Amino acid sequence: MLDIKRIPIPALIGIVLTALFVIAAVFAPWIAPYGNAQIVGDVWQPMSSQFWLGTDNLGRDLLSRMIYGARTTIFIAVLATALSFTLGSTLGFCAAVLGGWFDTLMSRFVDLLMAIPTLIFALVVLSVLPSTLVTLILVMGILDSTRVYRLSRAIAVDIEVMDYVEAAKLRGEGMGWIIFREILPNALSPLISELGLRFIYAILFLSALSFLGLGVQPPDADWGGMVKENKDGIVFGIGAALIPAAAIAALAISVNLVADWVLNRTTSLKGGRG
Repeated sequence: MLDIKRIPIPALIGIVLTALFVIAAVFAPWIAPYGNAQIVGDVWQPMSSQFWLGTDNLGRDLLSRMIYGARTTIFIAVLATALSFTLGSTLGFCAAVLGGWFDTLMSRFVDLLMAIPTLIFALVVLSVLPSTLVTLILVMGILDSTRVYRLSRAIAVDIEVMDYVEAAKLRGEGMGWIIFREILPNALSPLISELGLRFIYAILFLSALSFLGLGVQPPDADWGGMVKENKDGIVFGIGAALIPAAAIAALAISVNLVADWVLNRTTSLKGGRG
């Protein structure tokens, strides 16, 4: 049973902030006071009792856009992170267990992908392929899986030579048993820490793509695209672009606080799982 009193204050702050973002994302149609693309006022109106965060460059309610943007941003980041971890960790563990030509071929292919700057690679691919959410998630997930592959393989290579893994091989256990019953439970701690970082990088990556015009396409809202739409207002002293930028930073920090706390809970000073 989890005792709330034993949770560190930074982790508690991270949990509360992350929960607020998730609630806003899940219940966006019921929480948002206006529609996603509904024009309700003049351009860049200041904060008021009617528009709590003001309006954007087209006169849409900024609070409603922020809530719908949270839904899109978190949805894409979660799916892209899940894809990158599923693909990267599975291939990394298989490469460590199988070794030989499969390990060499996969490692060199991953090295080739990592040699190309990720953002430039994504921009080239997304400029050719159709601009859909599925395409965006696949490109982000596959490109990010190379980092997960390197980490998973490095961990699995160290675990694969342990006595309990050798004992499982002598018992005649298959590759699936060795990966999911012997290697994966002992690799959870660093993978959990990396999961939080990958989720944060997915949010920043998506925001960068949207800011450059190849991420989420209008009229759908995401935080990176909102920064791009309202950036011209900064010249006139209007801070509409700073609100989604602050939300990106707040979500990244809160997820990192939670990931650090989970890592500390699953790792003892002796290196075991607590």
